[in-house]
Amino acid sequence: MLLLLALLPAGSLTRAAAQMPSAGESTTQNPLRTDPFTSSVARERATTEVLQLSLLNAINRGLKNNLGLVISSQEGESARAARLRAFSELLPNVTTRAGITREKVNLAVFGFPLPVGTPSVVGPFDIVEARAFLTQNVLDLTRTNNVRAAAQSEQAARFSEQQARELVVLVVGNAYLLALADAARVETTEAQFRTGTAVYDRAVDLKKTGVVAGIDVLRAQVQAQSEQQRLLSAKNDYEKQKLMLARMIGLAPQQRFELMDKVPYAPAKEFEYAQALQHAFLQRPDFLAAEARVRAAEAAKRAAQSEALPTIQLNADYGAIGRTFGDAQSTYTLNAGVKFPVFQGGKVRALVEQAESTLKQRQAERDSLRSNIEFEIQSALLDIRSAAERVSVAQQSVDLANQQFTQAQDRYAAGVSGSLEVVQAQEALTQANENMISALYAHNVAKLLMARALGVAERETKRFLEGK
Repeated sequence: MLLLLALLPAGSLTRAAAQMPSAGESTTQNPLRTDPFTSSVARERATTEVLQLSLLNAINRGLKNNLGLVISSQEGESARAARLRAFSELLPNVTTRAGITREKVNLAVFGFPLPVGTPSVVGPFDIVEARAFLTQNVLDLTRTNNVRAAAQSEQAARFSEQQARELVVLVVGNAYLLALADAARVETTEAQFRTGTAVYDRAVDLKKTGVVAGIDVLRAQVQAQSEQQRLLSAKNDYEKQKLMLARMIGLAPQQRFELMDKVPYAPAKEFEYAQALQHAFLQRPDFLAAEARVRAAEAAKRAAQSEALPTIQLNADYGAIGRTFGDAQSTYTLNAGVKFPVFQGGKVRALVEQAESTLKQRQAERDSLRSNIEFEIQSALLDIRSAAERVSVAQQSVDLANQQFTQAQDRYAAGVSGSLEVVQAQEALTQANENMISALYAHNVAKLLMARALGVAERETKRFLEGK
């Protein structure tokens, strides 16, 4: 059994674990489950034409419509907005205000010496003013490090989106290969049903001539009906798998389509473990995203530590003020100051400890992912070798089963043996064909897993399936 563990970086997308079907297991009863990657956003209407769908075309449609990738893209936009917001804290903040004020003032409360008999209340009178205000953080290491942390978080989100694209390629590629496997099962089962029907017809003819007993006719009839039931089940599984594929890539549910490609087989390229591992650490988006999140946590810790440092801020305003706009005079204010934190009640210490905890979590996630990558590379190499051997053995089994079945038919036609030998030979051929289909599927999925483990699934899928 092949076990696919596709983990997206923490904080970007939900972790998704998926399990492939084992040999002989119905492909539609244990599909690859990685929601939301099993869904899509349908953007096209169904047409009356039958769409010819290739593997690469299916992957391209998945990269355009798959729901998991749409969600990941929006998370990237959110991270970009967070960076812009953090950066805006370092830029000048300019606001303007214009207005008119009517006042009536008691001068006595302000301590103005007034002659005896002079009213202390003056007004009402109007004041008009138009003014621009500027605030600039000249030196603020906390905000500076927050910008750096946000920039690294945005970079991690971009890598996470690339990782989501890798997973879409893997999920859609697997679904297409499952559909091809089910299509192959339909073809082999149809051939076996035709053969079973022919054996039954032959048994009826031989009974009429007295060559075989009635039990042989009954046995051949039961076998033919069994093959018919397998055919109906295989066709149903195939159609359901096509529906799953259509759902992943955004095709309308009513859209009819056919698979253009056949089950591919090519010997896989040999990989050196150390070279593959080094390539994965340089190329895999999830590992690059994990490193970016570590850098973001480091910057966040420096930002927390900077809360205890002084800041320098510049404030200025410029405008005109007067009784009317016609006689308004220009005035301005310029102020620069340094703020020294003296006592903050343990706030800085709490922020630093929280940031330190987050940093340790991100470092642990990165180190764990490093170990997972090593495991995935080793597993992919083992799966490729094992699957290649399975294909070789399965092909030999199919050849031998075909020979055995042909010989059994000839012996039955000659009256040397009964239909039981033909039925047993046909069952052996059925199992051999199933093993061959499962082995081919396992071999191709192993190559997809290797491409994903190396971080090159999106651009190298076709070459990997071709054995390059």
